[in-house]
Amino acid sequence: MHLAQRALRRAASATTVALLAVAVGCAPQPEDKATASGTSAESCAKGTLHTKTSGKLTIATDEPAYEPWFKDDKPASGKGFESAVAYAVAKQLGYAKGNVVWQSVPFNKAFAPGEKTFDFDINQVSISTERKKAVDFSSGYYDVRQAVIALKSSKAAKAKSVADLKGLKLGAQVGTTSLDYINDVVKPTREPAAYAKNDQAKSALKNGQVDAIVVDLPTAFYITAAEVTDAKIVGQFENQGGTPEQFGLVLDKGSALTSCVTSAVDALRKDGTLAKIEKQWLSEAVDAPVLK
Repeated sequence: MHLAQRALRRAASATTVALLAVAVGCAPQPEDKATASGTSAESCAKGTLHTKTSGKLTIATDEPAYEPWFKDDKPASGKGFESAVAYAVAKQLGYAKGNVVWQSVPFNKAFAPGEKTFDFDINQVSISTERKKAVDFSSGYYDVRQAVIALKSSKAAKAKSVADLKGLKLGAQVGTTSLDYINDVVKPTREPAAYAKNDQAKSALKNGQVDAIVVDLPTAFYITAAEVTDAKIVGQFENQGGTPEQFGLVLDKGSALTSCVTSAVDALRKDGTLAKIEKQWLSEAVDAPVLK
């Protein structure tokens, strides 16, 4: 009799435990503060981010790395606007210069769909709605203007307005907002030339294969000052719409690092670091005629 009662009590206890387990499993559970979006302070703890390589920050850019963005094609030097920005972001995230690893990634591949091999890419990539479908962006670290370059002796050098550019043969690097400005703003009567690299666009300009090329304004100043000295900046385009074009750091779509990197960029803008770096490396890119 006693044995039977004990067996019944054990069965009842087991049933109660099972029911409690089910109840707990069905009840709303507290959310983990360190979410995949990386929004918690804990997930952005300096030097402890979930990077591609533990303890290291992998940063990508194209090869060659052009001036004034990188000095002497050496991204790891810390010299040049984007190299300096990259190391400033790294420091803000808690990574010393020795813990930064550089990787070469072609411009178009940086924002193409698919998993990335880097933590973030810095390569004059303009933030756009279309690109955001495939990758994440940090907040903008540089406000961009696009500019037109032509040989001083050419008809294109005399252009004063967007209308003056319509009948010209224009060129730009493929996949860039420079090419977008040709197609969407100038809307030329002749098919524009698209090049895999800016070097190819510069060669086409030198050889007379195009009348003018479009690049971002700082690059235009460098090209005309040091690379194609018989060329001039014809003018710059007005920004389209209310929001200025901006370069952003590129990350994996849905990256847990996105909010941390954005916070780092925002902090550098707020404390004046970005302005200081811009003044040091892009001081010449301050003025050019506006093409309307």
